[in-house]
Amino acid sequence: MNLLGIQALLTLICYFFFIFISFWAIQGIHLERILHVSDPNQFKTLIVLLSIGLGYMGGSFFLELINNIRNLSYLLK
Repeated sequence: MNLLGIQALLTLICYFFFIFISFWAIQGIHLERILHVSDPNQFKTLIVLLSIGLGYMGGSFFLELINNIRNLSYLLK
């Protein structure tokens, strides 16, 4: 396996992990009390889309943080 394949696999795992965490966290908020839900299917779709968005942002932040920490070694050389 080359380095790009390993990095792609770790990126996918990181994104799915953060999407799962955000989905779990959003379900604990009980948004149906705040929003007036007319169609339950639309509400479930909203929760999934919010989870994907938050998970992607959290995963991107985490991956960029790791990448920047790794690049700090070039500053010291």
